[in-house]
Amino acid sequence: MSSDNETSTGASDEMKRKFREALDRKKKNQEGKGEAHLDGESAIHNAQGPVDHKREFRRKSG
Repeated sequence: MSSDNETSTGASDEMKRKFREALDRKKKNQEGKGEAHLDGESAIHNAQGPVDHKREFRRKSG
């Protein structure tokens, strides 16, 4: 019985090690990403303010 407990614990530790390594790889790949907002720039420019064209409204006919 003790050998069964040791193998299940060993398998559990092995699984934890694999997940930890995968998480470390994921974190390493994502380094530097997600920091674009830190410079104060946005992907959307001139969302509010004067526009270069006048909006045209048309009535429905029919």
